[in-house]
Amino acid sequence: MELQGQVALVTGGGQGIGAETARQLAAQGAKIVVADWNEETAAQCVEELRGAGGEAVATKADVSKQGEAERIVELAVREFGRLDILINNAGITRDSSLLKMEPHQWDQVIAVNLSGVYYCAQAAARQMREQQYGRIVSASSISAFGNFGQTNYAATKAGVVGMTKSMAIELAHYGITVNAIAPGFIQTAMTSAIPNEMREATVAAIPVGRAGDPNDIARVYVFLSLPESSFITGQLFVIDGGRTLGR
Repeated sequence: MELQGQVALVTGGGQGIGAETARQLAAQGAKIVVADWNEETAAQCVEELRGAGGEAVATKADVSKQGEAERIVELAVREFGRLDILINNAGITRDSSLLKMEPHQWDQVIAVNLSGVYYCAQAAARQMREQQYGRIVSASSISAFGNFGQTNYAATKAGVVGMTKSMAIELAHYGITVNAIAPGFIQTAMTSAIPNEMREATVAAIPVGRAGDPNDIARVYVFLSLPESSFITGQLFVIDGGRTLGR
């Protein structure tokens, strides 16, 4: 188990990609802090991890608040003595076309998807600097390249890329790598609300011929969390089954 003795914090870890990432990190030996706005799903994930022999704790958290980001990092250190891995997976959508978008739709998405990544990364980096080691991996999206009805979401996901590259430059000499992933269409609770006709059209546009699965994303999160990934930093990994090819 390549992450034996390490500690990982997974935001948005109660379900979907976050929960699968927590499972795979735990399978590699990491101790897990599952942070999610939904306390019930976070607890369910932790119960599963413990049932499989892992060490994990759950906490309700709103990453859009700086104090909450600091608290969950402090929780990881208090419970397990250190923090080696931050998976910035928490995110929301409030889709609307530009001319119909309300201020609250913009503000909510910016607060969680952009400010939340910044607050958590800053708090985690302070702890990782003391250890002279760390891995930060954040969720961007292929929507960063533009998508109808997602001006707010696209702005946050493009912003994550810029933050990732800037943080990678600043933190490299502390032994901290910072990377981002850009998932394509993944079957999760967030995408389940999409009408069937639209879902089928989206999948038809994916060269590999299927939608992604949370496992497809979690594997990359884990790879970028390993000690062996030390020469990879400031990068965006597009995981979309080839959907953005030819754009």
